[in-house]
Amino acid sequence: MGTTVTHAPAAEGLSKDKRSESRHGPVNSSRPAALKRRGRRENLAGYLFMSPWIAGFLLLTAGPMVASLYYAFTDYNLYDAPKWIGLDNFSEMFADPRWRHSVQVTLWYVVIGTPLKLLAALGVALLLAQKRRGQAFYRAAFYAPSLIGASVSIAIVWKAIFSDDAIVDRTQQLFGVDVGGWSGDPDMIIYSLVALTVWQFGAPMVIFLAGLKQVPRELYEAAEVDGAGKWRRFWNITLPMISPVLFFNVLLETIHSFQIFSSAYIVGGGAGGNACGPADGSMVYTCYLYVQGFENSRMGLASAMAWLLLIAVALVTAVLFWSQKRWVHYEEGA
Repeated sequence: MGTTVTHAPAAEGLSKDKRSESRHGPVNSSRPAALKRRGRRENLAGYLFMSPWIAGFLLLTAGPMVASLYYAFTDYNLYDAPKWIGLDNFSEMFADPRWRHSVQVTLWYVVIGTPLKLLAALGVALLLAQKRRGQAFYRAAFYAPSLIGASVSIAIVWKAIFSDDAIVDRTQQLFGVDVGGWSGDPDMIIYSLVALTVWQFGAPMVIFLAGLKQVPRELYEAAEVDGAGKWRRFWNITLPMISPVLFFNVLLETIHSFQIFSSAYIVGGGAGGNACGPADGSMVYTCYLYVQGFENSRMGLASAMAWLLLIAVALVTAVLFWSQKRWVHYEEGA
């Protein structure tokens, strides 16, 4: 009897819980379902906010890329239906002497312009890293060309500067050099484009400047105590410490150099003239791609050229990433 009396309240409580569960279900079973519904609503709201970008990516980027990949294997002129021709576009491309010339001009521009631009950016960054009066003004002044240098108006002004009897031509004549304007010389016009890209060193300069600020001053002080000169400190301390920043700039500027178009098109002549410069002197790869696609209405061949450029840039990027383990020094644990 004692045992029955002792457990009666517990039995009564259990029976109440069972009656409550029978009426309202499990005590906490509704909480996970509510959390799932809330999560679905939040995901739906996120997808709605992302929908403009997703639609733009599919319609303006992914869709045209897939279409151009198909057109690369067709004969397509923008007016008639594309006709499948397989690898004929690529065969014609490799046999075209103007295409090979555009590859040579582009490689020359990349090999000459990219190192000079990075050297100018690093040199000015080293000067601006030192504390001096008016430092903020000089940073803004050196950075400004990178904001406006890619515009069409600057390309037009640049073409005028390097024309016959313009400021560059007259300056050359003062030193006894009479070669005429660069923009009209097939051999010199590419160097006017190199000068334009070097003038736009502001963006890599800012990145170099940020990397130089991260180098510990104690390293320079210890090296100076050991008798290391400026050049040795730069070679053994500065360059290794900013090598990740240097790799980043080399990668970006190399890709940008392969993509040059607007300045080469405007300085070379643009609409109404020879779009690739006198005697194809400024015929970079993208300029010849434009000529084939929009002037000759050979969009299939232009698509093949575009995809070949993408593959070439991807290979160059892969080589740069492979080589970084030999000369890029990251901090331990990075």
